[in-house]
Amino acid sequence: MDFLMLAKSIRQKKISPVEVVQNALHTIKKENPIYNAFITICEEEALAAALVAEEEITKGKVRGPLHGIPVAIKDLIYTKGIRTTMGSKLYEDFVPDYDATVVQKLKEAGAIIIGKANTHEFAYGPIGDRSYFGPCRNPYDPEKITGGSSSGSAAAVAANMVCAALGTDTGGSVRIPSSACGVVGMKPTFGLISKYGIYPLAYTLDHPGPMTKTVKENAVLLTLLAGYDERDPYSIQSQKEDYTRLLEENIAGKVIGLPSFYFQNIEKEVAEAVDRAINVFEGLGVEIREVELQGIEGVVTSQAVTIQAEAYAVHERNIEERGQDYDPEVYERLLASKEVRGYEYVIAQQKRQKLINMYNNVFNEVDVLLTPTIPILPTDINQREVNIGGYHEHVRHALLRLTSPTDYTGNPGLSVPCGFSKSGLPIGFQLIGKHREEAKLINLAMLMSNLPRTIEKDYI
Repeated sequence: MDFLMLAKSIRQKKISPVEVVQNALHTIKKENPIYNAFITICEEEALAAALVAEEEITKGKVRGPLHGIPVAIKDLIYTKGIRTTMGSKLYEDFVPDYDATVVQKLKEAGAIIIGKANTHEFAYGPIGDRSYFGPCRNPYDPEKITGGSSSGSAAAVAANMVCAALGTDTGGSVRIPSSACGVVGMKPTFGLISKYGIYPLAYTLDHPGPMTKTVKENAVLLTLLAGYDERDPYSIQSQKEDYTRLLEENIAGKVIGLPSFYFQNIEKEVAEAVDRAINVFEGLGVEIREVELQGIEGVVTSQAVTIQAEAYAVHERNIEERGQDYDPEVYERLLASKEVRGYEYVIAQQKRQKLINMYNNVFNEVDVLLTPTIPILPTDINQREVNIGGYHEHVRHALLRLTSPTDYTGNPGLSVPCGFSKSGLPIGFQLIGKHREEAKLINLAMLMSNLPRTIEKDYI
């Protein structure tokens, strides 16, 4: 059941917030030992908040569709009085004394923080199997990765522990695990959702985003979270927007672009699932057009330089003082990041707007872009090489290849489930749009939420 259906049942007094939380905690206690989606479970805090929500709703004070709904929070998003570890030994006992803006907004809407979701250590990895608290496991096959770094957020939603979760996306960390776990994940326009109170990976690339079972839920949650925050220097001024407003708009006549860069070296089953989605769009009157993205190679290179330089800047002191406490793989990646030269970073920033403009020129001829979210199926935990039809690639590079460009450009991207492999692993496609055109992505993606799944799980 999605949270909109739950919210309706709560309003109709068919179920109480306390019962909802108790049911969620029961599921978490049953499933989390298998999938390791949560680092911290906030049982006492969640039940106390549920009692408050129940009293408010009984008195007719309904705050909205998230009132009384349990939500998982990625464990590098600060939660007042609740341990926030960043998936690392360095912060295993860290307890913030304030809430991140996104958590504050959820609480004001009556949502209940039920736990802190596992993450690739410090969010510096798209795989999801490098956390001090152990690897997160895919609900469709526990031997496979969830993708990362918002690994626990995706797994918690996919395994029906929660209906919604928050993640962050710097190179694809909302969209990658959303695709790998068969949920809906939005990376909004850069600066649309405040980063205040979120441990940084890369200051100019980090994007918080919602992860949900359905497209409509994602739109509702995005509407709640978006907005200017003066405490975040990268927050953008924007008018309050309802991202559900185009859900029912006819998509006939829209133009979807297929950029050739995003369709190179794709596993066969992924390509076939995405092709089926494209065919559905064509059947609904959408024009499909192959396009080229000018400057895409420069975008990819500049994103890599930016994340490396900024990540090392965040971790410099900890690396020098407590390097032995990092996961070895994350530590090695940070040491490699140190090698980026200052002039390389400056060049990447100087040409940023030019590259963004070149990238965005494609939207003069199409409404949105459609691509696979990731080019491969979820790999085995600890696997580091993949063979894509004879093309050998590091798993990390493969996972990041199709999502990282838009973290540099700041364009919104939405990952939507579009089928399963023969072995039952989820596959997703990605819609990319102009800055601040999340509602258009949601409109087009809503179609897929109505399609029957190829393989059903008892908890999906």
